[in-house]
Amino acid sequence: MVKKIVTGNYAAAYGSMRARVKMVAAYPITPQTFIVEHISEFVNNGEMDCEYVEVESEHSAMSACVSASATGVRTFTATSSQGLALMHELLPIASGMRLPVVMAVVNRAIAAPINIWVEHNDIMPERDSGWIQVFCDNNQEVQDMVIQAFRIAEDKRVALPMTVGLDAFILSHTVEPVDLMDQEDADKFLPKYVPPGPIIDPEDPNVVGVFTPPEYMMECRWNQDKAMRAAPKVIEEVNAAFAKQLGRNHGGMIDPYMVDDADVVLITLGTASSTAHEVVDDMRKEGKKVGLVKLRFWRPYPTSQLRKIAEKVKAVGVFDRAVSYGVAGPSFIEFRNAAYGLNVPTMNFIGGLGGRDVSLADVRFMYERLLEAAKTGKVRREITWMGTRGVEQ
Repeated sequence: MVKKIVTGNYAAAYGSMRARVKMVAAYPITPQTFIVEHISEFVNNGEMDCEYVEVESEHSAMSACVSASATGVRTFTATSSQGLALMHELLPIASGMRLPVVMAVVNRAIAAPINIWVEHNDIMPERDSGWIQVFCDNNQEVQDMVIQAFRIAEDKRVALPMTVGLDAFILSHTVEPVDLMDQEDADKFLPKYVPPGPIIDPEDPNVVGVFTPPEYMMECRWNQDKAMRAAPKVIEEVNAAFAKQLGRNHGGMIDPYMVDDADVVLITLGTASSTAHEVVDDMRKEGKKVGLVKLRFWRPYPTSQLRKIAEKVKAVGVFDRAVSYGVAGPSFIEFRNAAYGLNVPTMNFIGGLGGRDVSLADVRFMYERLLEAAKTGKVRREITWMGTRGVEQ
């Protein structure tokens, strides 16, 4: 294993190479473009044996991945923002056909207005597309999760496609030290690809993704839902196996920090977790019992795990880099559902949209508001738009 200083985009591309992907569909969009460019270099240099297909749009990229995966090969692609939106029509086809396509999504604001910096409003609307979704908060996790994603998605108990999310520019273009996995280690962790379901094979004629009448549709949807509900067990198993072999434990569905005796906890997604981690350390030194839950998997949602934590604390905050207009942050909405019936004050902090900085002071503000709610039992403001001009905090 070699440690190098690389970007998150390189880590994603490298992970796909070590996974021995056999087909990559490539179409550029900022800030994802370097992922497929790095893969093209691997292929050109003879380091990666795969069919590199340049397509004319993201819609075509996912169409190509669906077709290739249906023939029984390991497939990968990457996109961001408007590109993901253009893929939308194909996403439920991949999941409905139970194809284990893996896709890196560099999370970026979705227009309008035009903005290329980090936001989660591109991926959040895809929560019901049937894809497993994980968020990373460092470049090491990006490489490791691309490799883990194939093992999770290809497990016969799951057989669903999966996205690996990395925050635009904060990870995609920022260099960090990463232990780049040896091929031997990757092969030991990720077995040779065996399609988890029927494939298109001229030697064994079959049909997949066929017209389905009402008499069978309910059963199709039920089986897809059953697979998503089975995924948490597989995710935890894969995380444990990875930690045992490689020595890196990313936490499974969630990664809690200092929550056992916490009065309040903050739930975060993506790179805001690293900032919050530092604030927790500082406030703990001041004797304040604050904790952090890094929400790694957005689909499936870790309802029971978060509910158990919420039962033991005096207040819970959820930080969102996205908004469901007129309601709240999407992650907050999910948590409120998970905590239904619990008498715990909950607060939503919306911030970091369009690449706006999420500072240590911002996170400290969130914790101070939570501690206030824990002391008084009252929530001063259910939804707070962090650092937004003209909006009362």
